[in-house]
Amino acid sequence: MKFMHISDLHLGKRVNEFSMLEDQKDILRKILKIADEEKPQVLLIAGDVYDKSIPTVEAIQLFDDFLCELSKRKVQTFIISGNHDSAERMAFGGRLMKESGVYVAPVYAGKIQAVVLEDEWGPINIYLLPFVKPANVKRFFEDEQIENYTDAIRVAVEQMKLNTDERNVLVTHQFVTGAKRSESEDISVGGTDNVDASVFDEFDYVALGHIHGPQKIGRETVRYCGTPLKYSFSEIHHKKSVTIVEMKEKGNVEISTKELAPLRDWCEMKGTYMELTEKAYYENLDQDSYMHITLTDEEDIPEAVRKLQVIYPNLMKLDYDNQRTRGKAAFLEAAEAEEKTPFDIFEELYEKQNNQEMNEEQKKLIHDLIEKIWEGGH
Repeated sequence: MKFMHISDLHLGKRVNEFSMLEDQKDILRKILKIADEEKPQVLLIAGDVYDKSIPTVEAIQLFDDFLCELSKRKVQTFIISGNHDSAERMAFGGRLMKESGVYVAPVYAGKIQAVVLEDEWGPINIYLLPFVKPANVKRFFEDEQIENYTDAIRVAVEQMKLNTDERNVLVTHQFVTGAKRSESEDISVGGTDNVDASVFDEFDYVALGHIHGPQKIGRETVRYCGTPLKYSFSEIHHKKSVTIVEMKEKGNVEISTKELAPLRDWCEMKGTYMELTEKAYYENLDQDSYMHITLTDEEDIPEAVRKLQVIYPNLMKLDYDNQRTRGKAAFLEAAEAEEKTPFDIFEELYEKQNNQEMNEEQKKLIHDLIEKIWEGGH
């Protein structure tokens, strides 16, 4: 059976007051084109369908159109809510939608029933676990020791009573230890939202949402597909894609990706105002890209944004880098450090001292240590 895995559509999102709706319409059309080429039986959407818990009318209409197109293609669609979604709003009408092959995770109530699909190798059990916090799970299992996100997800998974002789797929929306974040994601203080990947060991494939960069976590079959579009300049080097999962007999899972080309790319430029407004400089650039421009002029340029937008209409962000701003940056460095999580600070220090990244075991050790210290202080 062939699956497509997407997540974090963030429909209705605005970035620096720019509406992403036109870009989102375009990328959903491209996802449908990939569906036409790949002919999957199933699409997994791993949360954050919308950017706000109360989405705009336009965002709802866009997603409705997308689901209708998938239904026409006989693609069964499985959807969970993420931390940006309202679980209650997402679940509304879920029982009716099943008749059209659209399965929406209900609000978490302590028990998750698998949706069973069949192919030539037998049953595939699909479990939909929406974004949950420890308190959401603790409410139904008061006798269980649930002190953190790992405990919560472990208990939720244990209640599924997996048949490990069959193939089991989980769709969920959490931050799994070891994943690399971007600026456009919500970050919890002290990394307390981390889930240890070991809780997913018995699943044949785990379709993750929440992290915006596509990546595997430990093994190939525990994956974040990433966002279909860039949503911050920290994602400028991301290659956005759709994850394709071909599940054959038990233990045989093939994974590939299909790259997504955006309507507008994201670009960063640096130079003086005179340099960046020279026709020879910009005439071969994609001027329609979302721009972050850093001016190196020592004096501020009057009405710089308005003037630059004549050439670069999608200028999102304007900075200066000169003696004055560098002096200010040094003054603010300590304040900025306070905004970073303890794990981020330790990770940066480790990389500077060792000229390499921490391995997964080291990351887990530090996360566990930070969690213990954090819990001890509360």
